[in-house]
Amino acid sequence: MRCPHCGNYDDKVIESRTLANGEAIRRRRECNGCGFRFTSYERIEDKPFMVVKRDGRRQPFDRLKLERGVVRALEKRPVSPMQIESLVNDIEDQSEITGRANHEIASHILGDLVLRKIGELDKVAYIRFASVYRHFENVDEFVREIKKLGAFEKTGGPGETGSSRMEET
Repeated sequence: MRCPHCGNYDDKVIESRTLANGEAIRRRRECNGCGFRFTSYERIEDKPFMVVKRDGRRQPFDRLKLERGVVRALEKRPVSPMQIESLVNDIEDQSEITGRANHEIASHILGDLVLRKIGELDKVAYIRFASVYRHFENVDEFVREIKKLGAFEKTGGPGETGSSRMEET
């Protein structure tokens, strides 16, 4: 593997860890040339997992797009990069389990899963993500969601009712 710092091809693996139910391996590496440490991931190439949009279009599942959305919701929150990586891995695992039969998942199911997982980690990030995901148009929608969040904390977490803005209208 080429070092991203100096371009040297000589490195050693310091640590390997299995991720995503054994379907991926995370390797910490150290360049033998400059000593720079970096991470590589190995994943099994399989039939592409598809996300079915509300209008019926199908797009390949994009882990980076998922990660960007999660990172944006958790921006400036007291959450470590390892917690974010673990959260994204959990979401990816759950979405693949949910859509395993036909290698696809509906976008609203994926969005609800992301919302629930973010809510378990950070309530402010939950509201941030919900405001974008559910297309809040006014302050009343924020207030309603915050009140729901308070009720969810008493009953076991966000996402328990499975309701979304689309179902309310």
